[in-house]
Amino acid sequence: MAGLAPEGSQFDARQYDSKMSDLLSSDGQDFFTSYDEVYDSFDAMGLQENLLRGIYAYGFEKPSAIQQRGIVPFCKGLDVIQQAQSGTGKTATFCSGILQQLDYSLTQCQALVLAPTRELAQQIEKVMRALGDYQGVKVHACVGGTSVREDQRILSSGVHVVVGTPGRVFDMLRRQSLQPDHIKMFVLDEADEMLSRGFKDQIYDIFQLLPSKIQVGVFSATMPPEALEITRKFMNKPVRILVKRDELTLEGIKQFYVNVEKEEWKLDTLCDLYETLAITQSVIFVNTRRKVDWLTDKMRSRDHTVSATHGDMDQNTRDIIMREFRSGSSRVLITTDLLARGIDVQQVSLVINFDLPTQPENYLHRIGRSGRFGRKGVAINFVTKDDEKMLFDIQKFYNVQVEELPSNVAELL
Repeated sequence: MAGLAPEGSQFDARQYDSKMSDLLSSDGQDFFTSYDEVYDSFDAMGLQENLLRGIYAYGFEKPSAIQQRGIVPFCKGLDVIQQAQSGTGKTATFCSGILQQLDYSLTQCQALVLAPTRELAQQIEKVMRALGDYQGVKVHACVGGTSVREDQRILSSGVHVVVGTPGRVFDMLRRQSLQPDHIKMFVLDEADEMLSRGFKDQIYDIFQLLPSKIQVGVFSATMPPEALEITRKFMNKPVRILVKRDELTLEGIKQFYVNVEKEEWKLDTLCDLYETLAITQSVIFVNTRRKVDWLTDKMRSRDHTVSATHGDMDQNTRDIIMREFRSGSSRVLITTDLLARGIDVQQVSLVINFDLPTQPENYLHRIGRSGRFGRKGVAINFVTKDDEKMLFDIQKFYNVQVEELPSNVAELL
């Protein structure tokens, strides 16, 4: 745990914001225009009747901040850069924008969405299908770890939208199983995460194969320089929609810390909390795959029921575990950051950071899960001596106050 935030790596929000604005203004003129129109209701957005039905049937009542600003410009065919944290409704924003613009009489791929993980791609596919249910949308997720043959079969039978991970999508384009001729919309979701995973070259390769006149949407929680570089290369007069970090307090999520002094005391602390965990659905984050295995073994050896998932598991196993967790038959999930963005389990109301994340940004991807769309949630951070600096950085970064955990935690859930 020591050296969690090496010297010079701490995050300075002010420095970050000023670096951003330098990058954003090239040759003295701003590369993007901002878009400030706000629509307070889905009804006011001029959406197709059947799309509105899908939105309401999915359970949305009032658009979130990013949806109020982001759906309409996308529907107008503008290139958009939308920056907002996970869990604020970005997925539904670009799904609505795509569904509004498809020509349903043409069963050809007209929109391509790229995501960094299989879980997230499958999650987007689910939302797209649900929102477009009344329009009869055909969506397919092209992700690694599934049958290439099956992908080819589904694509040749015709779909309107392909959602996928860069490797498999590029493969399908290269084999000409995915025909790019009718693709008019291209979305990069969690662009920051995609670039940090080394997908940059693949994204560029995919771009080369798409029609030159194409609408591009980039969605991201943070905008690192590489993401801006992509926007410059491929976007045409984009509008930027920024839901500011301070508007994005982790609203509705109560955040606490537990002082555990030493790493080796964390396990006992977690077991003390287990009864509380099992009342609700909980996700426990650790920083490495090996630690997922270690913690899972330790908890099970003390007769606690837990599920676990991480990137070394094959896709099939991960799917089964996530299905059990979503259905509620398993209530406690131990995982790594890899899957933080693919877990959209409505009922998760408790997140435990057994390890604090190594980057302040990831804090939000982890705990932003629990309070989605105004649901309340609780996050508990285990803090050793070595973590104090990181906790301080996180509080500064998000402008939040993390209190010590009270003894009546069960009443908060």
